[in-house]
Amino acid sequence: MLYQLHEWQHAAMAPMRLVAEAQASLLNLPYLPVNFTPAARGLAAGLEVFERVTRRYAKPKFGFETTLVGGKKRAVSEDVVLRLPFCQLKHFKREGTEGRQDPKLLIVAPLSGHYATLLRGTAEAMLPNHEVYITDWRDARQVPLREGEFGLDDYIDYVIQFLHHLGPGTHVMGVCQPSVPVLAAVALMNQARDRNAPASMTLMGGPIDTRLSPTVPNTLAQEHSIEWFEHSVVNRVPVNYPGFMRRVYPGFIQLSGFMSMNLDRHVGAHVRLFHHLIQGDGDSAKAHKAFYDEYLSVMDLPADYYLETVERVFQKHLLPLHRFPWRGQIVDTNAIDRTALFTIEGELDDISGIGQTQAAHTICGRIPNAKREHYLQPGVGHYGVFNGRRWREEIAPRVTAFIAKHTKR
Repeated sequence: MLYQLHEWQHAAMAPMRLVAEAQASLLNLPYLPVNFTPAARGLAAGLEVFERVTRRYAKPKFGFETTLVGGKKRAVSEDVVLRLPFCQLKHFKREGTEGRQDPKLLIVAPLSGHYATLLRGTAEAMLPNHEVYITDWRDARQVPLREGEFGLDDYIDYVIQFLHHLGPGTHVMGVCQPSVPVLAAVALMNQARDRNAPASMTLMGGPIDTRLSPTVPNTLAQEHSIEWFEHSVVNRVPVNYPGFMRRVYPGFIQLSGFMSMNLDRHVGAHVRLFHHLIQGDGDSAKAHKAFYDEYLSVMDLPADYYLETVERVFQKHLLPLHRFPWRGQIVDTNAIDRTALFTIEGELDDISGIGQTQAAHTICGRIPNAKREHYLQPGVGHYGVFNGRRWREEIAPRVTAFIAKHTKR
């Protein structure tokens, strides 16, 4: 019922959004002298902010056009190389690089409310030296019921299937939430002596063991039962979507949780946008819009996957306790002996606390010391681990070096 109420509210606001957009456009016309008065500029800024905070944001685009490869500019195109019901595997093809034999890198994006484009900066930094592939997850409300359910075991299956598609010698990177299913998939592949087991695994800001340095989301998961989560946040998709009647964790609820953690900062950002628009500070306004176009674009998660992740990862801590199940068997993380492991954390991470990702080294006891590394990046929070200047200048070069070290030529 909550989802339907949300849809009704959005529909009820539509006429006001259209009027605000039209009036803001009129007040921004350069050939009307009245538009340069303080009153007109203030009204136009207020209308634009209103329209932006009430609109629904579409799935963003990666938007890669070129990258530098060996010092030369190369065109980049997006190819979908494998389609599955809940995800497509996307390849960022660099034109004219067929003979380079750069390492294949599978970036497993979070299925946690935002689209894979949240990792645009992650992929961009890896493009010059790697053949980059990324998991482009589908919005669950767009997946018809006939496609079946999708749980945590299915997520692990998808990772394994993608690694099989890419073949031997691939490197895999799990950013945030995927660290757990990626580690489980790699363990299963090593356990089965699968020739397609990745050469290396990089886990960044992930909840491997949330008992260590618990954060606000970790505490929330511990304070409520799995029944509470099911009754409080799981809804069925309304009639106007292909996934009608599918049980989901709606993206708008997840977004509300994200924003409530730093509400003052988000309110302040929109107040600053209002002032930038009045002052005609186009660059600052553009930067704000670019960030929030991405941040406010959210997707629904399959309910089974969401609830199983909460229970297995955040409540019962089954992976670090060596009791993590998959298809009726226990995942043996100590079976990993061929895949190199690199863990990365941020000093100021308020989503995955210090030590939570590094815990992967503790539960993967058979990886030789020569094939494991850990890095703690000073001065960055959760998103700074995989996006921004520190990622590009200090973290990404370390990842590139680690992958090169464990690539067979």
